[in-house]
Amino acid sequence: MRIALLTYRGNMFCGGQGIYAAYLAREWHDAGHEVHVIAGPPLPELDLGIPLHVIPNANVFGAKHPDWARRDHPFELFDPLTLWELGVSQIGVFPEMQTFGLRLLARWKRLQEKHRFDIVFDNQSLSWGLLGIKASGVPVVSVIHHPLHIDREADYAIDPSLRKKIRRTLYFPLFMQQIVAPRLDKIVTVSEASRTEIERYFGIPEKDVSVVYNGTDTELFKPLPGVAKEADLLFIGRTEDRKKGLGTLLESLTYLPESVKLKIVDGRIPDDGLAMRLIEKYRIGHRVILQRRMLELPELIEQYSTARIAVVPSLFEGFGFPASEAMACGLPVVANAAGALPEVVGTDGHAGRLVPPRDPRAMAGAIADILAEPERAEAMGRAARQRIEAVFPWRDAAAGMISVFEETLRAAHRRSRAT
Repeated sequence: MRIALLTYRGNMFCGGQGIYAAYLAREWHDAGHEVHVIAGPPLPELDLGIPLHVIPNANVFGAKHPDWARRDHPFELFDPLTLWELGVSQIGVFPEMQTFGLRLLARWKRLQEKHRFDIVFDNQSLSWGLLGIKASGVPVVSVIHHPLHIDREADYAIDPSLRKKIRRTLYFPLFMQQIVAPRLDKIVTVSEASRTEIERYFGIPEKDVSVVYNGTDTELFKPLPGVAKEADLLFIGRTEDRKKGLGTLLESLTYLPESVKLKIVDGRIPDDGLAMRLIEKYRIGHRVILQRRMLELPELIEQYSTARIAVVPSLFEGFGFPASEAMACGLPVVANAAGALPEVVGTDGHAGRLVPPRDPRAMAGAIADILAEPERAEAMGRAARQRIEAVFPWRDAAAGMISVFEETLRAAHRRSRAT
């Protein structure tokens, strides 16, 4: 099968979408499919033999004057789409999904004539340009990891002011995605929890959305013997992402003994950000270790072995890489019973504990129970790794997506014969 894999931000360090694209491309290539990655910056690092087609972007979003004007080729700012990006980003709009699809559409005829793709797989840009690509006769499948409406609502819960609501409403391209998603050939998602939310927000019936779980690289993410324990608890993730539930975790620390320490790993913690404000509010600075440096992947993996328990207090996860990667590294997990986390951690208590969302006392209780029995905690960590190895290999994720593609192509063929 000839697959065009689209990802508007391709690098795996820009978030879960980059991880997702890189691993699927590798597995499809290894299985003998011809996969081309079409990506915007920051660009992915792909295995040898996987072609990369770059959709350029001037990266003006979030840049302040005069920083956005300082560039090697200043005339690129006069490109119409770049001018539009520059203008709307000044009022808080995030334009990259829209412009990625439009720039791709402008190149699509040449790409398709040269490579004759069987199917296009979109990594949740849900851009206007996809409708043009579909109209050219190539079936388009898109993954929705989770509806961005959930991110917006998490922001509203933290700051319900009218000004904040206007800013977050402008930021997310929800109108575009709600128009585009139901008009594509197929929508796939990564958990049952996300499938339910897709019906709620996009109006696409659950029966029409396929679920294919993500994978986790257990050869890369694994326990590292000999690494010193620096903290009891570990949080890895974006502290400014309101749906990650950092506030619940930090408050739970106040219900635990003074000796219990937490490490937070986030290379983008602003001095005036949520994490710093809450640490000061709860007066727990002496109990929190901050890893604020951007880490290379081997350094990130090592961080998992520096703690005894991983805590994932998210209010929603479409899948939950922080949980699955911690489990692969042999850590028991304490997580909110929210989104896909019960699907990843399991509900039997063997690999971790689930607690009600926004309940810091319940979270503290689960943490205290695990810390009180070190041998049981180690057994839970072993069970956690075994669960990831058995249930979430990337080869199964890639094979599941190929089955979705084959079904989509058969449906497209039946429609063409009927007309």
